[in-house]
Amino acid sequence: MRHFLTLNDFSRDEILQMLDVILELKSKKASIPLYFKGKVLAMIFEKSSTRTRVSFESGMYQLGGHSIFLSHKDIQLGRGEPIKDTARVISSMVDMVMMRTSEHQRLEEFAKYCCVPLINGLSDDFHPIQLIADYLTMIECGIYVPSHKNALYPHNAKEPIVAYIGDGNNMSHSWINLAAKLGFTLRIATPPKYAPRADIVEKAQKLCAQSGGKIIIGTNPQEAVSGANVVTTDTWASMGQEAQKEERKKAFQGFCVDTQMMNLAQSDAIFLHCLPAYRGQEVSEEVIEGAQSRVFLEAQNRLHAQKGIMLYLAKINNLTLSE
Repeated sequence: MRHFLTLNDFSRDEILQMLDVILELKSKKASIPLYFKGKVLAMIFEKSSTRTRVSFESGMYQLGGHSIFLSHKDIQLGRGEPIKDTARVISSMVDMVMMRTSEHQRLEEFAKYCCVPLINGLSDDFHPIQLIADYLTMIECGIYVPSHKNALYPHNAKEPIVAYIGDGNNMSHSWINLAAKLGFTLRIATPPKYAPRADIVEKAQKLCAQSGGKIIIGTNPQEAVSGANVVTTDTWASMGQEAQKEERKKAFQGFCVDTQMMNLAQSDAIFLHCLPAYRGQEVSEEVIEGAQSRVFLEAQNRLHAQKGIMLYLAKINNLTLSE
């Protein structure tokens, strides 16, 4: 059984094949076959979400299937049932599972006992489905590794130079994985005590030797943004870190992506943010609402990404699909 827990679960070519499926589905829009007719997706939310729930639920419906929303209050996980028991039971009744949780180890244990494809909707360490939507947005803006293009990609690609500014969290880890797999330049700037995990960076650097990617970790946001054509950030205090909010505000002073910082990037650079965004903290109002922002295209692309991810996983796991 092939699951999607991190981008490292797939080869470079497989990630590109997944993106091909997504672009094909998006280009068809209203004429998509009901591939998932009679299929059911279980959506386990131990952490709440706007975009993840709406995109998976809408995506499953548009593909002809049905989804079940399960919060931690709705299932026995919230009352202490072992993960392996929940995984065995739920996966025996549905065709696919999406789980949004805290510790990544919970996903890994669930996957071990899950007999249907499992998708990481977010964990404390990784947010891979967001990165698929982000790279889709970059492709549509003509920013992608030139050797990767297909007939649906815009012509005259610009080589990605991505600057990630902020916390070394699940988003930065997934950016690291994507850059290493696909082979593009990624510059990360964080406050000294908030750097990405060293083991994730080390593993990615080894992959870069094969892919041609270049990952630079530093503490100076201006250096990271200078000459970049994609600038991205994330909230300084993620879900579950509310108690650290004031401490983090102080530590991240100077890391707000504002107009002055964006002016250091290429003149046609785009700005991305996975949302929710806290204006005046990690990004200014002028940037997120400005002409270079692609944040709401990026958010809308979550729908197309989710549909393509589910369809790709179904195909490589040989699930029977309707045509």
